[in-house]
Amino acid sequence: MIKGDSRSIQIAAASIVAKVWRDELIVRLAVKYPEYDLINNKGYGTAKHKLALEHYGVSVLHRMSFSPCQL
Repeated sequence: MIKGDSRSIQIAAASIVAKVWRDELIVRLAVKYPEYDLINNKGYGTAKHKLALEHYGVSVLHRMSFSPCQL
């Protein structure tokens, strides 16, 4: 549903829970994969993250549909 979070309090709440859960997961993964600077970029394609992908390659947890992973 497009703009579902603005139409439904349940969707909005689920969206917040999902974001908090994902951010906490990324923080835990940052300990295991420090080379990707996850603590600072939360898994988004910052310049430093992209450089790490070029240098170290992708981890088993990278989403292969993320364009920088398709080197």
